[in-house]
Amino acid sequence: MQPRLAGSEAPPRGAIAAGPAESGAAQYITCTLGDAEYGIGILSVREIKGWSETTALPHAPAWVRGVINLRGTIVPILDLRARFGLGATEATAMHVVVIIQTATRMAGLLVDSVSDIITVGAEEIRAVPEIGAGVPERLLAGLIPREHGMVSLVSLDNLLNLTDAELVPASSASLS
Repeated sequence: MQPRLAGSEAPPRGAIAAGPAESGAAQYITCTLGDAEYGIGILSVREIKGWSETTALPHAPAWVRGVINLRGTIVPILDLRARFGLGATEATAMHVVVIIQTATRMAGLLVDSVSDIITVGAEEIRAVPEIGAGVPERLLAGLIPREHGMVSLVSLDNLLNLTDAELVPASSASLS
């Protein structure tokens, strides 16, 4: 399967997942952060677009890059690498933003690249082991073992539903 290019639109909701969903399978768009691969449920993906600068928001957590105007809708852009505690992304024209929509929110996820669409049966998804790290474990919905490593499934609801402690900006967190 060909990788999706920056600026290409995601397929209409339900278009790809119609057949496999009946057999208990789900489809995920895989994206990369360095050598790690992450999966995002395809039905939550609205669009894939190239990186463009954002407008910063005051007192936002370090992993919130800012907002963009997407055809009249103000969309927050989250740096997925920073959200996972892997450091800030040095965004270039080669990076992409995956626009996602959950039941309650729309956001853009800054990633290195989008690589594939995979179809996975429910029995292939493994639980995320508890390692006592809390936030990183909560941000993943499961793991899919693959020949070349693991695909970590992003829990979009947990990623977007922020606790008060997580909303403290990085600069003021060190003041307490």
